[in-house]
Amino acid sequence: MQAKQPRSGQEKKSEKKSTPTGDFVEKLFKSSDPEEFIQDHAWEMDPPPFHIYISNICATRGQVPEQVIKRSGIERTYGHQLFNGTRNPSREKAIQLAFGLELDVEETQRLLLIAQASALYPKLRRDAAILYCLEHKKNILELQSMLQSLGLTLLGSREK
Repeated sequence: MQAKQPRSGQEKKSEKKSTPTGDFVEKLFKSSDPEEFIQDHAWEMDPPPFHIYISNICATRGQVPEQVIKRSGIERTYGHQLFNGTRNPSREKAIQLAFGLELDVEETQRLLLIAQASALYPKLRRDAAILYCLEHKKNILELQSMLQSLGLTLLGSREK
């Protein structure tokens, strides 16, 4: 069986390994021609659309979107709209998807960046609990239980 080929340039660029931010900044500052640097690294500066990114994660890991949505605790129709690109996620939904995709902390921060949402910040109690659960491979139910026991807002309940 042949490997599935990317359908567009957007999908292909998301397969490349991203440079850590610290290294990226160092390379930028050492560059003698910032315009050339920006052109050469455009694929890293222009992340893929959210739905392509999460679909690529599923494909790479052999995950099925339906199961990811179920593990995320996101309503089924809404989840499929995130995967097909008809809806963009809120920060809450992106975090829920991170749990459904079984991402680690670094991958979750990247997911939030692509969702154009703020990163998790460990000096915020709720974010600290989320980061802890990501790091310790807890599932969405374990996270919700922890949030409840700490008297913090449950994931997904901040939205209308």
